[in-house]
Amino acid sequence: MKRLFLFLSFSVLLNISFAQKPKVYDICVYGGTSAGVIAAYTAKKLGKTVILIEPSNHIGGLSSGGLGQTDIGNKYAISGISRQFYRKIGQNYGRFEQWIFEPKVAKSIFMDYLKPVDLVLTNHELLDVIKIKGSVESIWIKNTQSKTKIKITAKYFIDCSYEGDLMVKSGVSYTIGREANSKYGETWNGVQMLDKHQFPDGIDPFIVPGDSASGLLWGISTEKLAATGLGDKKVQAYNFRMCLTDSIENQIPISKPIDYDSEKYELLLRYIEKKQPLELNWALMHLQPMPHRKLDINNSGPFSTNLIGANYAYPDASYSERKQIQKAHANHIKGFFYFLGNDSRVPEHLRKEMKKWGYPKDEYIDNEHFSPQMYIREARRMVSDLVMTENHCVGKETVSDGIGLAAYTMDSHNTQRIIIKDSTGKYQVKNEGDVQKGLGGLDPYPISYRAIVPKKTECTNLLVPVCLSASHIAFGSIRMEPVFMVLAQSAATAACLALDSKKAIQDIDIKKLQESLKENPYSDNSKPEILIDNADKNQFSVEGYFELINKGYGRYGKDFVKLPPNSTGIFSTKIKSPGKYTLQIYFPKAEGMTETAEIEILIGRKQVKKILNLEKEENDWYNLGQFEIAKNQEVEVTIKSKSNSFLIADALLWVPN
Repeated sequence: MKRLFLFLSFSVLLNISFAQKPKVYDICVYGGTSAGVIAAYTAKKLGKTVILIEPSNHIGGLSSGGLGQTDIGNKYAISGISRQFYRKIGQNYGRFEQWIFEPKVAKSIFMDYLKPVDLVLTNHELLDVIKIKGSVESIWIKNTQSKTKIKITAKYFIDCSYEGDLMVKSGVSYTIGREANSKYGETWNGVQMLDKHQFPDGIDPFIVPGDSASGLLWGISTEKLAATGLGDKKVQAYNFRMCLTDSIENQIPISKPIDYDSEKYELLLRYIEKKQPLELNWALMHLQPMPHRKLDINNSGPFSTNLIGANYAYPDASYSERKQIQKAHANHIKGFFYFLGNDSRVPEHLRKEMKKWGYPKDEYIDNEHFSPQMYIREARRMVSDLVMTENHCVGKETVSDGIGLAAYTMDSHNTQRIIIKDSTGKYQVKNEGDVQKGLGGLDPYPISYRAIVPKKTECTNLLVPVCLSASHIAFGSIRMEPVFMVLAQSAATAACLALDSKKAIQDIDIKKLQESLKENPYSDNSKPEILIDNADKNQFSVEGYFELINKGYGRYGKDFVKLPPNSTGIFSTKIKSPGKYTLQIYFPKAEGMTETAEIEILIGRKQVKKILNLEKEENDWYNLGQFEIAKNQEVEVTIKSKSNSFLIADALLWVPN
């Protein structure tokens, strides 16, 4: 059968094709998020027939939806095709790899990944799931344009949506909201009133200051603050990761939204009057630069792009209800930008700064230059045989069936905006729910395979790598886009192993899965890279004095070695497969580090010496050149400082060409 790769406007033709030639796919992926794209691509590269279904017309999820400043925690955690994605981003900008990028660049790469996939259907919503003897036999979907219903049959299914719709309709257990700390023996779950993204003391919550009878300002809840650590069904706030530009040539000015109401921003004005910010960044929003004069804007401060408390119904809502919730979030941000740039009560310097920015003409052309992807930080979470918790994040518990790593801070945005009394008995407004707690220097940590598969009694042919089994606070660490892509590749590889062995996904050989991910990291049988981290005592050594440092996100892996001027770091290994390799060395930026490093590369008896200028402003890889390597070749790379300042030894990478 000739492969059909059609989108959007060809949905009617697709229906005819299905009616004439019904097909059973090996794997069906639901959700065209970054994870969904990687899952579909992985399964196809491993030789299976694959269909990808996305309910909207957007491909790539948040990674092509404005989240261009990638949340990583530690680059060491990102492996396989997920890492390859950021290498492809780097190639677009003339670098080895890059984690900061424009939405349109990410979208283009995701579309390239989908080219081999048998069939991709956008604008198709999930209607129903048909299960037979504990496994999903088929699903019914509806074309949102023609309203035509289609039955999709597959042997294995992967739910890569942010909402977990396929998971829920398959009868799999799930939860929404925050668990009490007592449930899993945690510290940072449940209700938390902390000081991040918090209102200063003394901001009056009432429409008429001091008059409770006048009612609360817009956006403030009447709920009372529960005890710290108690659970509830509240969901951390959503927003959009906005892409704006200050390029006049590429800019569409921010205009007043149709339903604009300046009274909705009265609390923002009171915060500005109290805080007296000198600029927009941090106090009112987080401005993160991207290439070509663009920004990735995220929530920052107590009143920002997050619409706190407006998303509680979203996880279990219908598609139409979700669209209304998304519209409310979009209008909030549009109004927020317009208010800051145009309301005469906003200080002139802030208005002037806001007016510099507009929507980029070259982004989201089919969505009025506004991101089509709401930042669904958390919706439903599966409850499986193993639940990832805070204890896994901080190293109190470790799993042996790891199929991916996570390394980000345990992170939750605020869940509610309420009033409390100060020490004098006067009411004031506060946010509740924001938690940002590090992992205690123990990152990265493994994510269990059992956390992405349901209980066997509930479904035997479904994997859930996005709405995985995790507590609220552990999910806050795991829920990063590159990690979702890693887990999606693992899920697709597991589905292929289950298909080949004709087993339930709970019964596959985990060690075989782990070996496949390690030996075939790009799922295309290409030669794997050879990474040497300073923590590998068999392949790294030091001559002279050194310090082991395990703090700072710039490091690659759990730690790095600080070498004084007279000490030497030595990376050595045996490369089994012959061929050409590019040698890359990683240097995190550190205050006071030498600006030049002396590098000696020994390949057999051939010696190459280099002086490397460490001029880059961020943590990065440096290219040491291309080398021809013989079979079972012994190689050694020695580094030391070229000045009286220290040097860092962290990681080395041999990349096959």
